[in-house]
Amino acid sequence: MRSCTLLAPAKVNLHLEILGLRADGYHELVMILQCLELSDRIHLKPNDTISLHCDHSQVPVDQSNLAYRAAALMGQTFGRGGVEIRIEKNIPVAAGLAGGSSNAAAVIVGLNLLWDLGLTQPQLQELGAKIGSDVPFCVAGGTAIATGRGEILDPIQTPNGIHVVLAKYQSLAVSTPWAYQTYRQQYEQNYGDPASWPAKTRQFLSASLVQAIAQGNYQAIGQAMHNDLEKVVFPAYPQVAHLRQLMGKYAPAMMSGSGPTIFALCASPAQAEAIAQEIRTQIPDPDLGIWVSQFSAGGIRASLNPG
Repeated sequence: MRSCTLLAPAKVNLHLEILGLRADGYHELVMILQCLELSDRIHLKPNDTISLHCDHSQVPVDQSNLAYRAAALMGQTFGRGGVEIRIEKNIPVAAGLAGGSSNAAAVIVGLNLLWDLGLTQPQLQELGAKIGSDVPFCVAGGTAIATGRGEILDPIQTPNGIHVVLAKYQSLAVSTPWAYQTYRQQYEQNYGDPASWPAKTRQFLSASLVQAIAQGNYQAIGQAMHNDLEKVVFPAYPQVAHLRQLMGKYAPAMMSGSGPTIFALCASPAQAEAIAQEIRTQIPDPDLGIWVSQFSAGGIRASLNPG
């Protein structure tokens, strides 16, 4: 019986801007998403039912897990059987790094291979969008401008040689729905009319961040990064704000997604390791997890294992 092994990478947001509230209840967003080499390892094996196992105690293994939901969607859509899913967790949990979405993307890609479905990447992404807004990006990876609720993707060239330091208090989680709802409560008066959204998006596409990414200049990318959700997360979670301030002393830094992970951009592995060590020295808290990675031009990576 053949099986499939996949690498499911993390992602960070280099830009997250909230334009307004859509008719479907989601927020209209303009983002730049970037894949990292930091990845979970997913093992898939045909099974009579869907079963899910993970080596991290905080990861649910029931129908609330996006990987489980992806397997159920694929089975219902194509009339196939179950699958055994095993997740080796390397991406921090509840971190704003799309770990759950990436796991779901891996299941969709892997079942396409195991079941010989022959689906194209756009078809895989369309299925992924039914699971979550980040899943289509996680299928393809690399670097992309994301609009709509995050599912409309325009790939751009991934800058080479940029490394990152990521830091997160491992016991701390920030609810994504809470972050967006709180932002709406505090800043809805600034929301633009839907008719203005296309112009704002076009304006962003010619802005400094997109140009800096094209040039591969990590300092310029760092200076142009922006995340609207920092406005609501930092006051509610001062330890995250302090971490952002500290890391920003050594390199361009920002919160990813709804947090609470803070990441800093670096020009080399040596610089990243030096900053990681400095952060460990400055905050000797065993609850603070620190990871070093780099930008990746790829997405889900899969290999079939013969039976």
